[in-house]
Amino acid sequence: MALRTYWLSFAVLTGSFAAVSAQETQFLPELDVYLKLNENVRLVGQAKDTREGGDPTQLAIGPSIELYTKPLVRLKRVTSFDLDDAKSRPLVFAAGYRYLTGSPSTNRLELVATSHFPTKPGLLLSDRNRSDLDWSNGNFKWRYRNKLAVEKTLAIRSYHPAPYASVEVYYESQYEKWSTTEVYVGCLFPIKKRFELDPYYEHQNNTGKSPNRQLQGIGLILNMYLSTKNPF
Repeated sequence: MALRTYWLSFAVLTGSFAAVSAQETQFLPELDVYLKLNENVRLVGQAKDTREGGDPTQLAIGPSIELYTKPLVRLKRVTSFDLDDAKSRPLVFAAGYRYLTGSPSTNRLELVATSHFPTKPGLLLSDRNRSDLDWSNGNFKWRYRNKLAVEKTLAIRSYHPAPYASVEVYYESQYEKWSTTEVYVGCLFPIKKRFELDPYYEHQNNTGKSPNRQLQGIGLILNMYLSTKNPF
């Protein structure tokens, strides 16, 4: 059932890709590995193709550390079938480093604070505040990003996919304005207890440079959730 559901979603996204092929569209793969150290701390390793804020496509790779607050009962109910136990925490802090390939390459420090809110009817609301501090070829720039997301876990017999939608806006120091809006639609497909596929469609509107740019993306993320107590 899980595989049939995944392939159906993938077919829909592939159709979306064909529909927007006349525009500037790109496939964006990503791998995220989460290693839970204890109840309040986990490490994250990430490798992905990214095209954020209208920048050229780059490979971004690097680690992060996440710190949790205590879980809430209402959040645990809403996220009971979610492999990502960070979603049961009302507040998650993260700090990380990313190396972005390109000419020139970029060294980035990421600082993130994410809030989770349960709401009726069984919806999970997330509010992520993120700062990117970039050093490239001796120059420094920064951007602030705010991402609002809504997610709903469904029940298909014993299987629980979770469709979601989100919108993210950027303020970029180099343009001194809110210059990018990104809209995402996707679905989380758990595979047993440790793996999750996240196919999504992305639309970007970039106003930093003239003329404005409209970008499309089809992404596929593989999430792996590991623990030092039960590594396999």
